[in-house]
Amino acid sequence: MSGKRVTVPEILAAKGNRKLAVMTAYDYASARIADEAGMDVLLVGDSLAMVVLGHDDTLSVTMDEMLHHTKAVARGTNHALVVGDMPFLSYQVSVPEAVRNAGRFLKEGRAQAVKIEGGRETAPQIRAMVDAGIPVMGHVGLRPQQVARLGGFKVQSKTAAEAAHLLEDARIVAEAGCFAVVLEAIPARVAQVVTRELPVPTIGIGAGRDCDGQVLVYHDVLGLFDRFTPRFVKNFAQLGTASREALARYAAEVREGRFPGPEHEFSIDDDEFKRFAG
Repeated sequence: MSGKRVTVPEILAAKGNRKLAVMTAYDYASARIADEAGMDVLLVGDSLAMVVLGHDDTLSVTMDEMLHHTKAVARGTNHALVVGDMPFLSYQVSVPEAVRNAGRFLKEGRAQAVKIEGGRETAPQIRAMVDAGIPVMGHVGLRPQQVARLGGFKVQSKTAAEAAHLLEDARIVAEAGCFAVVLEAIPARVAQVVTRELPVPTIGIGAGRDCDGQVLVYHDVLGLFDRFTPRFVKNFAQLGTASREALARYAAEVREGRFPGPEHEFSIDDDEFKRFAG
């Protein structure tokens, strides 16, 4: 890909013109691969709590951990817009704290934007961040940081009243200044309406094909995470299986004395070796 960085205005301009490809990334290696594959946006998702750190949900990941991974992703990215996912309780406590933590993603993490979960209740934080020069991506529908309240990862907005509430939440966060809004785990027809009504791009994950873009978790796309597979995930490869098979072959060759072979070894001049070994 070109070294020219995707910008927030370019994301906004994509609305109604082209679909946006968004992928999570958590380290230098995954960022380089996803960036070179042509992603528009790389989201350093708090999903790293589960797929990288082994937690049961996203609640345990800290600001320091998120910044650590965001720095690595930024170093591996030349083209895509890097968005840092603000973790649980990094923006809910107060507006000033939300702005400070969001600023850390840009200042320390070298991201170009942040993402926060929430609807109308997050509008004050969004406005303050945008006023401070921090681009914000919104996130409505299923909010993984609300899993304790929701009682699990469940599809949202399945009634008319719930769908209307979600549409209003999406409108409010867009009006507050979000340059895009993630729609997670909602009926496709509801997402179609929300996408039509919003002036900014919608990024779907389990929200159907009519969103302005799509995002999936890197490990899900490549078959690297098998603890569970949501309905909305499509495995485009099975690298987990391939990796296990490759590592098993490595272990077998080591134990059988077949690796390393002569082609993997370095030599020393015979006379020098005689002087050394006697």
